[in-house]
This record gives sequence, C-alpha cells and structure tokens, in this order.
Amino acid sequence: MWNAIAKRISERTGAAFRLANARPVGGGCINEAYRLDGDGGPFFAKLNRADALEMFEAEADGLRDIADTGTIRVPNPVCHGTNGDRAYLVLEHIELGHTGSQAELGRRLAKLHAVPQASFGWRRDNTIGSTPQLNPTSNNWVAFLREHRLDFQCRLAKRNGLRLDGANELLGQLDGFFAGYEPRPSLLHGDLWSGNVAFGPGGEPVIFDPATYCGDREAEFGLAEMFGGFGSDFWEAYKAEWPLDAGYPTRKQLYRLYHTLNHFNLFGGGYGSEAEGIVGRLLRAR
Repeated sequence: MWNAIAKRISERTGAAFRLANARPVGGGCINEAYRLDGDGGPFFAKLNRADALEMFEAEADGLRDIADTGTIRVPNPVCHGTNGDRAYLVLEHIELGHTGSQAELGRRLAKLHAVPQASFGWRRDNTIGSTPQLNPTSNNWVAFLREHRLDFQCRLAKRNGLRLDGANELLGQLDGFFAGYEPRPSLLHGDLWSGNVAFGPGGEPVIFDPATYCGDREAEFGLAEMFGGFGSDFWEAYKAEWPLDAGYPTRKQLYRLYHTLNHFNLFGGGYGSEAEGIVGRLLRAR
C-alpha cells in the first residue's frame, strides 16, 4: 500500500518521492494518521476504510476552497484514492506548534468569512466527524439551518434514544431568533475547535480537518465556544475586523446545539443531557 501511495504522490507532484518511513502520529478518533518521510518528503497521510474515500475527497475540496481565498493557511491536498480495502488522503506536511498569534488567527478567520459567496450550502455533501452533513444550495439560511442542520441531528438523536422534549417547538420558532439579522453566506471551516487549529514554523495560523460549507459566519463558533481554546486576543481581533451582531450571544446556542447533538450521535454520554438543556434555554429565551 505505501509503495502505491508513494507512486501516486510522485505522479501528482511531478517529483520522485521515495518512501523511507511511514510513522504513526496522532490523527484524532476517526482516521489513522502517518508522517511519510523520504526523498522529496515529508507528507502527511490519513487512512480509513475504502468506503471513506468520499469523505477524504470532500475534505480535500474544502481545503482547496479555503486556500483559494488567500486568507488563512491550510495544508495543501496532494492526492487521494484507494488501495485494497483502504482509502487515503495525502496532504502537505506542515511542522505545527502552539506558538503563534491568536489575534492573527482571529483577523484571518474574519477575512475568510468576509469573502463573498453566492449561496448557503456547498457543491457537495460532506461529513461532520463521521456524521453525514447535507449541503444543498439555498438562499434561505433559517430554512437551511432548520432542515439540514438541527432537524437532521435531532431526528438522528431521537433514533439514538434521546427524548429531546421541546425540539420540535424550537424548530418551529427558529425564525424569531433571526429577527433584524440577515446572515450572508460565508465560507466556513465548519469544524473549528482548538484541536483543528495550530501555528506553522513562522507562527502563521493554520487550520485543518474542515467540514466546509457556506453558512452564517456565526455558525463557525458553535464548536469553538463549546471546547474553548480561543483567547480574548482572538475574539477582539475578529470583532475588530468584522463586529458580531448584537443577537449573537443568544444565536450561538443554536450553533452549539448542532455540535452537541452531533457529539451525542457520535459518542453518546452526557452530550444528550447537555443538548436537552440547550433546547430548554433557547425556548426560555423566546
């Protein structure tokens, strides 16, 4: 398998890559991850089952779309494919660390969100973690959020045994949370938490492992605020570049609900009661 991947890397880069070592590295809970060293390297590779190829293809497309904005660095996709019962995605290897400017991260993310987009959704479906994420084109953000984000996750959570009392009532009241606020489509990373952010050798911000689509920019922060890791410098710089709407402190709970439900659907446990608590708080806010 590794020889076949090395050959594919050589074909895509136009430079011979001779693999000397494939070393396992931390790659999250969904994929296996490796650093590929050798002449013409290194590269970073992810492996999964062969049926995960579409997930890798969508990730590569998301990275390219973010890179094309010229606003924030991402690893450059090199190649993807299958070999036997395995799917792979090979990316540019970037030496990542934790030393860099949170303010610069905030500024560049705001610039990414400010790049004009034609509509909500995306040109293809993808995944959030390993959960399907549907991205049909839409000009109505509230309808998109209701049907393809919150209701999708609610129905899945109920099939997984969560009661979610009040969820249907909340979905019926969704328009009220957007009174006086008209989101415009922004290209989102889509799975932004501290584990998907780092800094390159020169301290430049790098984001990776996206679940890309075009949505309300506020949706970017449903997960960012769920797990922390983004300091005051980040928020001040983002808001200085593009201030957040006054209704954000309430609406961010809608976006947190999406990710909390997804975590319940992936991992179970206390995420279910947390999601039910968010539903209750949002209903009281109305």
